[in-house]
This record gives sequence, structure tokens and C-alpha cells, in this order.
Amino acid sequence: MVVVQADSLSEENVVDHLIDKQKHAAAPVKSAVDKFQLLPEFLKVRGLVKQHLDSFNYFINIGIKKIVRANDRIVSTVDPSLYLRFTDVKIGKPSMVVDAISEQITPHMCRLSDTTYAAPIWVNIEYISGSHGRKEKMIKNDVVIGRMPIMLRSCCCVLSGKNEAELARLGECPLDPGGYFVVKGTEKVILIQEQLSKNRIIIDNDKKGNINASVTSSTEATKSKTVILMEKEKMYLCLNQFAKKIPIMVVMKAMGMESDQEVVQMVGRDPRYSALLLPSIEECASHGVYTREQALEYLEAMVKRSTYSSSSTEKENRALAILRDVFIANVPVRKNNFRPKCIYVAVMLRRMMEALLNKDAMDDKDYVGNKRLELSGQLISLLFEDLFKTMITEVQKIADALLVKQNRSSRFDFSQYIVRDSITNGLERALSTGNWDVKRFRMNRKGVTQVLVRLSYMASLGHMTRISPQFEKSRKVSGPRALQPSQWGMLCPCDTPEGEACGLVKNLALMTHVTTDEEESPLISLCKCLGVEDLELLSGEELHTPNSFLVIFNGLILGKHRRPHQFANAMRKLRRAGKIGEFVSVFVNEKQRAVYIASDGGRVCRPLVIADKGVSRIKEHHMRELMDGARTFDDFLHEGLIEYLDVNEENNALIALYEWEATPETTHIEIEPFTILGVVAGLIPYPHHNQSPRNTYQCAMGKQAMGNIAYNQLGRMDSLLYLLVYPQRPLLTTRTIELVGYDKLGAGQNATVAVMSYSGYDIEDAIVMNKASLDRGFGRCIVLKKYTCTNQKYENGASDRILRPRKNEERERVLDDDGLAAPGEIIRHGDIYINKESPIETRGPLKSAAALADVKYRPCAQIFKGTEGESCVVDRVALCSDKNNNLCIKYKIRHTRRPEVGDKFSSRHGQKGVCGTIIQQEDFPFSERGICPDLIMNPHGFPSRMTVGKMIELLGGKAGVSCGRFHYGSAFGEPSGHADRVEAISETLVKHGFSYNGKDFIYSGITGCPLQAYIFMGPIYYQKLKHMVLDKMHARGSGPRVMLTRQPTDGRARNGGLRVGEMEKDCLVAYGTSMLLYERLMVSSDQFEAQVCRACGLLGYYNQKLKAAMCTTCKNGDKVSTMKLPYACKLLIQELQSMNIVPRLRLAEA
Repeated sequence: MVVVQADSLSEENVVDHLIDKQKHAAAPVKSAVDKFQLLPEFLKVRGLVKQHLDSFNYFINIGIKKIVRANDRIVSTVDPSLYLRFTDVKIGKPSMVVDAISEQITPHMCRLSDTTYAAPIWVNIEYISGSHGRKEKMIKNDVVIGRMPIMLRSCCCVLSGKNEAELARLGECPLDPGGYFVVKGTEKVILIQEQLSKNRIIIDNDKKGNINASVTSSTEATKSKTVILMEKEKMYLCLNQFAKKIPIMVVMKAMGMESDQEVVQMVGRDPRYSALLLPSIEECASHGVYTREQALEYLEAMVKRSTYSSSSTEKENRALAILRDVFIANVPVRKNNFRPKCIYVAVMLRRMMEALLNKDAMDDKDYVGNKRLELSGQLISLLFEDLFKTMITEVQKIADALLVKQNRSSRFDFSQYIVRDSITNGLERALSTGNWDVKRFRMNRKGVTQVLVRLSYMASLGHMTRISPQFEKSRKVSGPRALQPSQWGMLCPCDTPEGEACGLVKNLALMTHVTTDEEESPLISLCKCLGVEDLELLSGEELHTPNSFLVIFNGLILGKHRRPHQFANAMRKLRRAGKIGEFVSVFVNEKQRAVYIASDGGRVCRPLVIADKGVSRIKEHHMRELMDGARTFDDFLHEGLIEYLDVNEENNALIALYEWEATPETTHIEIEPFTILGVVAGLIPYPHHNQSPRNTYQCAMGKQAMGNIAYNQLGRMDSLLYLLVYPQRPLLTTRTIELVGYDKLGAGQNATVAVMSYSGYDIEDAIVMNKASLDRGFGRCIVLKKYTCTNQKYENGASDRILRPRKNEERERVLDDDGLAAPGEIIRHGDIYINKESPIETRGPLKSAAALADVKYRPCAQIFKGTEGESCVVDRVALCSDKNNNLCIKYKIRHTRRPEVGDKFSSRHGQKGVCGTIIQQEDFPFSERGICPDLIMNPHGFPSRMTVGKMIELLGGKAGVSCGRFHYGSAFGEPSGHADRVEAISETLVKHGFSYNGKDFIYSGITGCPLQAYIFMGPIYYQKLKHMVLDKMHARGSGPRVMLTRQPTDGRARNGGLRVGEMEKDCLVAYGTSMLLYERLMVSSDQFEAQVCRACGLLGYYNQKLKAAMCTTCKNGDKVSTMKLPYACKLLIQELQSMNIVPRLRLAEA
């Protein structure tokens, strides 16, 4: 029966093939268009921040249990029979203990009340409790050892698996991707950290040009870095534990390989290799080292003497211990068998020699396959492991201190001494400051977490996919900044900041996934079953036989295989059948003659459609089932139609962009070409028609565009919110826009743009705006600011109080009867928004109620500092209690702004410009249909910038408006139908009575005569950026000064002066305007009258009583004259005098 089924199946396949063949003959293949449906499915399954959620879920479900299992008992050193064992650990639902009652919390509550969204960590323990010789075993379940901050939308979060209505009830936005933490009310993202992969051999050049091979080993127990370097043809080992470089042959002999011939065999029989080994062998002999004992003695002398361990027992065999545990720590030594380590070193040496003989064998540190991305789960697990171990030692110390006391009467109970706060505070502190200081793992990183940017919906999405570099930004290196070919499809080529971090800070592409760790032992046994020969059974001679390849699994050498390609294909078949994890990668490296198998976490990979001999495995009926909802993305994976490839395995594949480009050698077909771009770059229409830097500029500016940030934006209390009043979705959209939901939360408006020169106020990218469209609400925005104020209680029992406003006081008119500003009131600069008084005495012992009644208060009203002449509105007032149970009052103050001259706008093509002038609609040009543009843009912005995408956007928008359908402009979308072609757009325009090239016949608004030329006019999506002139405008006459130098303060916030700096001074000097110089640098800054003694040239003073000037040094006032000099100069002279340097002023008659 099975056979029959199989038979019918194959017949179906044949039928499918036939159908396909007919289609090939009849029409161009349409199935590529339909493959697009996989993308929304992928994002449904994976989401945009799936890598963060996966990593955190892995830690919550598996990682934390591993850590507790590894350190599961606390044993008292005083009485070893007393112990405590952790049997299980789990994380509860997010909750908070208020007045000894635990209540469930939601993320929105935490945001509003400035608390941390965290869940209790519960452990089950069993322990021996005993007193006076009686000992019994006790079991306690669900003991809280601390609180773990919870990532939003992870498996522990309240929001996971909820639908839109339930999310709305919880006050959350359904489009918000999650993946961040709420710590003390602020949203914090743990950035993806990039680093070189662990446990891999990397061949590189050091600063002197010497070749070296380095391995950064990282196991559960130790972390170390091993470097073998080649200097003057000799090879040395560098390890931190040894004081000097050690000849490599000494190390080999110390590990039990005494015969030089065996080492030569292991490295390879090729005479070139033997010749390169010869100097090292000779050097080893020159040190007189021939046997294992001599080698160990030699190493023992080289071990760094640590200062504190002096006992003689420890001195013996330290070299062997270092070789066993520190040297290439990722290769385990079982029963003192050093052979695997020797083979590993031999492979390292062989790689180095290959690199010496053939420069292509060098590894590239910037190659994406040699990088690993560290995600939130790994970082938090390091932190938690450190805190958990610290907690265990603390409990042990407390227990020992108690047990030492002899006269205990009470019975000893271990579970009472479990410290809770250290874990909670440690995690919270690390997340809120971003400093990961883990002494145990020698880890010291700053700026791991950042506050989630909430300028626009796009900005927060882009922030979640950002990758933080391992390099410091100051190094002027071009290597890591360059766009690597291996980044194709994994990292976005456009989305990187300009300036010093350019090319270092990267972003993930749309379909990238970052792997998490997988269980290793089943995979190792599988490899053994598939014919990997164990290294133990091979002699050195057989290590490099020409017809067999090494098999390397996560940096461990498992053995050899005679038929590497068969082996790799078998592994891939198993992976496609779903028998091993879908993220395991198998990579045959012909050059290094090795098969690499990787299952470790932090590799970037992406899904591709599998093709058999160039024919895609995904057929029409698969896509139909997907559309009907009968299939999901995971079904495609399990049935072996799609698979994930990482960067290394992509090198073994031949990937076709489109189905019709596939050749019989093709192994995979791209799902959609536009997924090589990231989320933020996916907003740009027709990016493949623009000059590349323009797309990069737009990626930076799209994050500053005002719009909507979430559905719950008005319920949020952020410190600063910019919202557009009438946001629109773009007329010319892309597939990415629909996938990420930007069409629901747009950040811009479709403006009718005329490309022409008008009025001279449009030079250098300035924009001329139409006053009537501004009146109708174009570009109008709301700025919401948060002001907080706490009512504090002090240590003597007194607390702040809020007074009722006085009736006719002008500054208190916005206050309600309770002394707080009322929502809806108009508030101006200098108004009081909370009428508060503080007690004068706050220190001292607690006072009684009677004494508190006559405490003296001083007024400390909160005054609103806004822009002069602008009126804001109190939007809402929220009262809540903070963590010290004080009343906390939050105001949200709203300011509506309309565009003015100097506000910054930008289209989606990196074409930024400020508003140059605003002109009445009557004077604006208009088309013969009576359409008046909203903006006029200078045509000189096009030629040098080559943003052809902007012109096509204008055409597509115009066609969309006239035929009532959203047009598409996805990247590289023309062949697969995700972008409308210009020819089709022009046809639509002609059909609706426009010119095919988008130009219109236009009348001048001033003369009424037609213009000489046809004008290119149509709708373009414009973004209003957050840089507004109202926030930047600054000037001052006289104002505050700095106490020390008596010069005006600096900066707009401090009402500072405008500085005439060194270069401005040089200009004035060049023009010879001496009085202007004197006025700028002295009169209007810090002019000072000083008394100077002509005899000694030092400063004196003016005695007010005697009405005479005196010199302090000469003790008389005979030769004192008055002169004017800057106060800062006088200060400098006095500061120099304090350092025993005497500047003397020589005066001449003016």
C-alpha cells in the first residue's frame, strides 16, 4: 500500500512537471510573483524582532535552567552535612508586590508609573534543616529569589498570543513589535552586539606583518585566547599564563608528541611544509628539549608566578594544568588524552603555512561568516549567571557566620537566608545604565542598552534591528566599514549612519534570522553514524590523505570523512526532512579540505527556496494552499521546500534571483530580491533608480520624520512626542511598507509638487510653500512634553504641600482649586503649574502631629518655561505614586505648530530642504485644470543628485491619483511585478488626459499668462522632520554671566551669548575694524578695570576708604594706574601667580 502511495505521488510529480513544462513553453513563468505571499507568512511566524524574542525565550526556557543546574547546591563549610539544593527554576507571570499582595501588571501600567516590568523567579528547593543534632530534609516550592525584567511579547509576557482586541484592552498597540524591556518606566533595547566567532581558527596578520593563528575559546568553565604566531620563520605560542613566547614544538612535546617525525606527518608530508617546520624543530632542540619531562620542566619555568600562591604543592604540574584547561580550552581533554589537542594544533600550523605559501588562505575578520551576533538572551544569561553565583556565595557566608556561633538555640533554616535583592537590583541596574560589568567573565562593556527611540514608528523598528559594532568608532579603518559581498541578504546595504559610525553600525535585512544554540551531542553522534572516522583511530600520516576531508563541528575536529560531498548532502537531506534543527549549517570548504558543521547561536541566516536542477520546489498549488490558509511558513520548512542558509553555506549554493534565470546548476532561488534591504530602507520607492548615498541619507532622515508612533500614542506619557495632525499613507507604496504596517502609521503627507524655479527663495534646496495648504493643515504637528513633580516626604515626617491658588494672581490663573493646573487650560511662559511649598526644616528626628502643624514652609512653585509669545495647552494630568510611595504628578503639555520659514522637510529620496518662504495661493502658479501645487521645488536639486526615483514617484503618484489605485515602487520589483514600470504609468496618465511625461500646462498666478515651459507637477510623499526653527532660534542682548570668568554663558538652554570665536576674530582683524573688535571682545563681554603698578607690573586694588589705588607688593600707591582688560585675562594672571609664574604688565602712555 505504501508503494502505491509513493507511486501515485511520483505520478503527481510527473504531472506537475508536465504542467510546468507546458507553462514554460506558453508564457513567462508567473509563479515567481506568487512566491511573494511567503513574505507576510514569514513575518507572521518570525516577526520583525523575532531574533530578540527567540533569544530571550531560549534563555527563559532553557538557559536559566542550565545555569541553576550547574550551580545547584549551597553547602556550608562549617558543617558539610547541611546543604541546600535547587531542584527547579521557573519564571512566573509579570507581577508586583503591593502591600504584601501580588498583583498582575501590564507593560502600559509600568510605563505610566515608572516601574519595572518584571516577573518573579521561582525556585524549588530541598534543604537539610537541623538543630541540636536532629537533621531532617525539607522541601519548599516556589521560593522567590529575585525578579527578572521581562521582554515585551516574549513567552512570559502578558501580551504573548493576544489578538488585537485584547491588546487594545491592555492599552498596547498591536503594531508595536515588542522585543524591548520596560525598566523604571523607560523602554530599553538591548542592542545586537557583533563579535568575532568563538572557538574558530582565524588566520590573520598582526601589526608587524607576521602571520598568526588565533582561537578565542569559550566554554562553560573558562574563556581564553590562544595565539600561535610565526616570527622569523619560527613558530611560537602566546598565552597569557606564560611569561614569554614559547616554541611550538616544546608545547607539542609537552602534550606527549615527542617524535618530530610524527609532528611533520600530522602537518602534512609536502616538503614545503616540512621545510617550514624545520626552524621550529631546530629551535626546540637548541633549548635542549627532547622528551615530555624536559618540555614540562621548560614550560614550568615559563609560567607566570602569581604573587599570592606561594605554597609548594601548587607549583608542581602547573604547566600541564594550563595546557589541559587554558590552552585551546574548547578541545576537551578526557583521561589525560592530549591527542585531540595535538591534532588541533597541527591543523592550526598547517593553516598558517598554507597562508604563508598562498595569500588567499588568510581569513577575513570582516567576513560575515566569521562574525557572531550576541543577542539579549546571551547577555542576560551571562549577567544572571554572575549574580546567581554571587548570591550563592553570599548565602554561604551568612550561613557559615551563623553556624560558627556555638550557643545557637534556634534551629537553623537555610531557606530564610536566600538574598533576593541582589539579583533584582543587578539586572535592573545593568539594563537601565547599559553597563555590563561581569568580573567573572572579564567582561566590561558600556552602552549595551539604549532608550528605544520613539520619534516615529519607523525609528523604533529600525532601532530594534540595529547591530552595535565591536570596534570603537574613533579608529580610522576602512576595512570594517566597507560593504562586504557576504552581507548580501543578511545586512542592509543602505541603512547605516553618516559620520564616524558609518559602516560600523549596521542593520539586519528584512528576512534575516539570528540563530540560537542547539543541543550538540545528538548531532555529534549523528555525524559518527554518517561515516565520520574518529581521530583516535588515525595516524598522523592519514590526517591529510588527499581524498578525505576533516569534519569540524562548532570548532571541534570530529574526524575525517572519505566522501565529504555525500556526507554534506546526507546532512542536508536530514535537515530538510526536519530530523535535525533547521538552522544547522553544513559547509564544504574545498580550499581548506574540511566540512564545517555549525549549530551554535548568533549566526545570521535567511530562508531560500530549494531548487532541484534549477526547478523550484514550490509549485502553484503550494501557494494556493498558503493563500487559503491551509499551510503556514513552517509547513514549507518541514516539507523541505524552503531552508535556512547561513553565510558559509551560501558559498556552497548557487542562488538564482528569479525563477526564469535559473540554470540546471542552480540549487536555490531567492524568495524576493527586495528582501536584501532592511526595514527602514524598504520605505524608499524605486531605490534602485537612485544614487546609493541618497538612499543612505533617507534611512537617517526617515527615522526623524514626524507621524504616528503607535495606536496608543495619546495614552502614553513620553518625555517628548512629535505627532503629525493629519498623517497620510503614501500614494506610491512598496511591499515592505505594507509588510511592516507603515501604511497604518504613516509619517508624512502627499504634497502636490511643482518642479520649477519661483521667487528666488528656493535657492539651495529651499521649498516655497502655499499658505492656503498650510491653513488646511499641511505639515501641522503637535509637540507633547512631559513635566513631572513629586510631593516628597522627608525624614522628620514633614512633607511638601500644595496650596490653593490666590484669586487675582495673574501667574496662577491656570490652577484649579486643588493647586494643580487644570487640563484644557492655556498655559504661557512664566505661569505656575503647581503651587507647591516645601518645609524649611527637613532633617532631624520624627516630629509629632502637633509639632508638624507649625512647621514653617517656603514657597517652591513650579514655573512653566516655554517659548515667549507661544501658548500651549495642558493636555492631561496624571497622578500616581512612585516606588517610595510619594505622590507623583505628571503633566502633558501640548503645543500645536504650523510650518514656518526654516522648518525642515524631506521627500523619501534624501532630498532635504527647509521652507524658504510662504506665498499666498493667489500668487501661486496653477494648472489648466485649476490645480495649485502645495510646494514648489527647485529643479536644480535633480541633476547632480541623480534621484530618478523621485521623478518616477511623482509620475506613479499622479497616475495613482487619477486612476484610484495605489501604485508600487518596491526595490528591484519590475521583473516580478512589485513595481510599476514607467511605460505602464505613462499609459495610465495618457488615458486620463495628462501628458505621458507628467508635465502640465501652467499659468502664472501673478500675471495670469501661461508660462513659457511645461512644468513637471504631481504628488510626492513629503516628511516633516523634527528639526523645527522654533526649537533652535536663539539670540540675546545682555543676559546671564558665568561667575568665574564674568563672560556670558553659552548655549540656548542657558540663554547664552553668541560667541565671536577665533576664526571670526581673524576676519575682523583682516578687515582692520579695531573698534568693532574692541567692542565684541571687551565691551560686550567681560571688560574689567584693573589697577596696575608701573613699578613692579603686578595687579593692585582700589581702596574705597582712602579713595586711592594701592599696590599690594610695593605697599604704596604712588605709581598705580588704571587700565581696562578682559576679566578672564586678569583671572589668568592671578592663576599663573598661584603657580609661581609672575606675569608683569609693562605699561606705556596711550
